[in-house]
Amino acid sequence: MATDLTAPRTAARPDVASIQRRTLRLLFTTQIIGGIGVTIGIAVGALLAARIAGTAVAGVAQSAGVVGAALLAVPVTRIMARHGRRPGLVLAYAVGAVGGLLVVLAAATRWVPLLFLGMLLFGGGTAANLQARYTAVDLAEPARRGRQLSLIVWATTIGAVAAPNFAALADRVTTGWGLPPLAGPFAFSAVAFVLAAVVLLGLLRPDPLLTARRLAAADAPAADLPPAADAPPAADAPPAADATAAAVAAEAPAAGGGATPAAAPVTVRAPRGAGMRAAWSVVRGQPAARLGIAAVAVGHLVMVAVMAMTPVRLGESHADADVLRLVGIVLSLHIAGMYAFSPVVGWLTDRLGRRAVILGGVGLLLAACAVAGTAGHHTPRLSVGLVLLGLGWSGTMVAGSTLLSESVAAEVRPSVQGLSDLIMGLAGAGAAVVSGFVMQFAGYPVLTLLAAVAAAPLVALALRPVPTGAPDEEG
Repeated sequence: MATDLTAPRTAARPDVASIQRRTLRLLFTTQIIGGIGVTIGIAVGALLAARIAGTAVAGVAQSAGVVGAALLAVPVTRIMARHGRRPGLVLAYAVGAVGGLLVVLAAATRWVPLLFLGMLLFGGGTAANLQARYTAVDLAEPARRGRQLSLIVWATTIGAVAAPNFAALADRVTTGWGLPPLAGPFAFSAVAFVLAAVVLLGLLRPDPLLTARRLAAADAPAADLPPAADAPPAADAPPAADATAAAVAAEAPAAGGGATPAAAPVTVRAPRGAGMRAAWSVVRGQPAARLGIAAVAVGHLVMVAVMAMTPVRLGESHADADVLRLVGIVLSLHIAGMYAFSPVVGWLTDRLGRRAVILGGVGLLLAACAVAGTAGHHTPRLSVGLVLLGLGWSGTMVAGSTLLSESVAAEVRPSVQGLSDLIMGLAGAGAAVVSGFVMQFAGYPVLTLLAAVAAAPLVALALRPVPTGAPDEEG
């Protein structure tokens, strides 16, 4: 559906730098809030599922959240493509909140199908967290895209660190209210998701994606703009930049009380056809976009496959009394590798180039597989492998997401990003399921070897020559 943007000729060009700073501050805050909600679910989801449905299906319940995040990326990005980032992010958080409440209800009724449905919808919180990183670069300067995207990724670290403490507190408080054990943290997650949604709904103005589109239309030659049936004659049309600025100003909160003189309007139509089919066509024809999606998906697949079975590996050589403590330490180091250094990874992405950092990420993933796979039952060495695994994931995620965002036009960017998150989520869910079978029948060393084999083709893809001046060579 086309969108008309009509504005008077007297408006001034928007202060993009100021809008971007405000957007980054807002996203940083909501990433912390939403990250707490997501991590609480990850921390207690498997325990709650095991208590309700049994240990055998606990992993499947956890995977439902991953699949839910992947599937929700499709409608969320479709809404973003038509109406902007704000309604898409709000919808994703709202769906996550509904999922959290359904999990609470499932815990109270011990109804397993409701638990799976709740976990599926709970993935909306993850979908919102993932899409926020793309929102951060809609208005970013090319030389700073990697750093600004990585800043939003890094904000998740704060939520991940704080979440376990909130989980224990929420469980103690809500148990006193009569909720079943382990259900309270999901109620707390629902509240966090609602808070993030309300903040974005009220404050993410002007919408960064719509602003980026208007700026692109304003900077394009008048002859390149699509004609509109209700547009005025060419002689009466104001400059496109003025139209863009006025449309942005109309969406933003009022800053002054002066009246704007009347003037002839100009209409700019938003492009049509920005669904998944159009996204797939764009990706097929754009090598840089293919590399970006491949880097994100392969990095996530390798990380999930190895990380998911590491607690099982630790359980093979330690008593039950020590396993939970060691798992907490090793996975905390792994999460630190994933998120804590993402600002550095973003800086390197802008400084060295997107492909160089993707290659570095793949190298770290291969090193992680080698170290973890040969660690035996030596926990310190296994911990080093998991830290390298997190760093490799960060490199492929930050550089791949940055490359993807700048490789496609603004009108199809949300759909392409949604396609990327869909592929990434399904790759991670598939890796989690397959890794269990590999671990059972072949062992941890074989699992890490297969993960390394899966990562190797990404090296060849990243080393393919690209035309001079391609987006991934910027920085």
